[in-house]
Amino acid sequence: MANLLIQKAAGGNATTTVCHSRTEDLAEKTRGADILVAAAGVPEMIDGEMIGEGAVVVDVGINRVDADTEKGYELVGDVEFESAKAKASAITPVPGGVGPMTRAMLLYNTVKAAARQDGVDVELP
Repeated sequence: MANLLIQKAAGGNATTTVCHSRTEDLAEKTRGADILVAAAGVPEMIDGEMIGEGAVVVDVGINRVDADTEKGYELVGDVEFESAKAKASAITPVPGGVGPMTRAMLLYNTVKAAARQDGVDVELP
């Protein structure tokens, strides 16, 4: 995502900061983000206090945590959804956020690659 945002092109030209779970003063850096993409692999690591007012939050993480449910677990993201949605102008839920788009693009790219390999002309949107 950082590479897409920094490229010199339409939709790019963004100043990006890449952090990780042990970045010093992570909350200060995340609060300054207009777009926050969380993909740390740590359940609910980012909470509302770490998000700037009106930021767009894209939660890529998906974590299985123990819960008192029929399955014995629930899926949560790297962002604590309830506190984050109070600050964010837009936020992706987990589950059901970026996962369906990831699968759709995987299928799109698979069809495109197979068509190229077999020399078949396929018109994709």
